[in-house]
Amino acid sequence: MSIMASNHKNMYEGNSMCYGVNSIIAEIVAIYDAIKDLKEADIHEDTENRLYAVFQQLDELIARDISDADVREIISSPRVKFAFEAIARFRSMYTAKLEIEKAKAIIASKTSPWTMIHEFPYFENYLQLANVEYHNAGLKPGDCVLFLGSGPLPLSLIVLCHFYGLKGIGIEENPYRAALSRQVLAKLGLSDQIEIIAGNHFTLPVASAPGLVMVAAQAEPKSEIFDHLAAVLPDNTRISYRIYEEGLRKILDISHYALPARLEEICRVKPRPPANNTVVFLRVNGGIDG
Repeated sequence: MSIMASNHKNMYEGNSMCYGVNSIIAEIVAIYDAIKDLKEADIHEDTENRLYAVFQQLDELIARDISDADVREIISSPRVKFAFEAIARFRSMYTAKLEIEKAKAIIASKTSPWTMIHEFPYFENYLQLANVEYHNAGLKPGDCVLFLGSGPLPLSLIVLCHFYGLKGIGIEENPYRAALSRQVLAKLGLSDQIEIIAGNHFTLPVASAPGLVMVAAQAEPKSEIFDHLAAVLPDNTRISYRIYEEGLRKILDISHYALPARLEEICRVKPRPPANNTVVFLRVNGGIDG
C-alpha cells in the first residue's frame, strides 16, 4: 500500500467546504492518488481502517449539491476522467469490506441479528429500493426474486424476502462471500426462504423461474451479463438494475454499454431519499431478435 489515507486527511478537510469546480477536481485527483495502486487485498487487510477517511471523503464528495452544469464540466474534464474507474472500483471494494465485517459480526454475535441488520449503514436506502423494486416489478408474496452479485451480506434479498414475503436466490461469484452470506441467513432464520448459489451470470438459467432478476451495481462486465440474460431468460422476464445518475454520484457509474435489442426498458424510477440509485426495469421481449 503506497499511499495511506492519513496522508491526505488534512488536505481533504481543507477542501471540504469548497464546492467550486477546480477544488472538486483537486479532491478527485487527491482521492485517486490515495487509492490508485491499491489491490483488493490491501483494502481487506486494512485492519486499522486507515482507508476509512478516504471512503468517507468520497461519500461526502459525491453527496454534494452542485449544479448539473458543474457536474458535466467535472465529468468531462480530461484532468479527472482517467480517475473514475479506479474510484468506482475502490468504493465497490471498500463497501464489500464493510459488508464482510458486518456479516462476520452478525455470525459471531450473541445479540439480535436483526438489530445489527438495522444498524448497517445505508439500511434505510435498501428499504426504499426494495419498495421500488417490489411494486414496479409487479411482485406479490410468494414470488421468487434472483439477485446476481448478492455479496457477503445480501441485504436486497433479506429486505425483499423478510418484509414482502418473497422467495430469494442469490448468485455470488466469490465462494467465501457466498458461504458467509449463507451463515448470515441462517442466523436471521431465512435459510428456507433464500438460497445462495456460488456462481455468476453463466449459472443462469436456474430451475426456479424468477419473477424478477436483479443485477447488482457491482456485477461486471455489464455488457456480457446483459447479453447472456437476453439469450437465456424466458420471454417477459423482468430485470432490474441500479445506476447512479444524480449529481456527482455519476462518477461511480461510468460504464457505457448498449443493451441487447431483446431487453426492452419499460421504466426507470428516480431515487427518493434516502436512496441514491435510479432503478431501471427491463423486460425480455420475445418479439425482438437479439
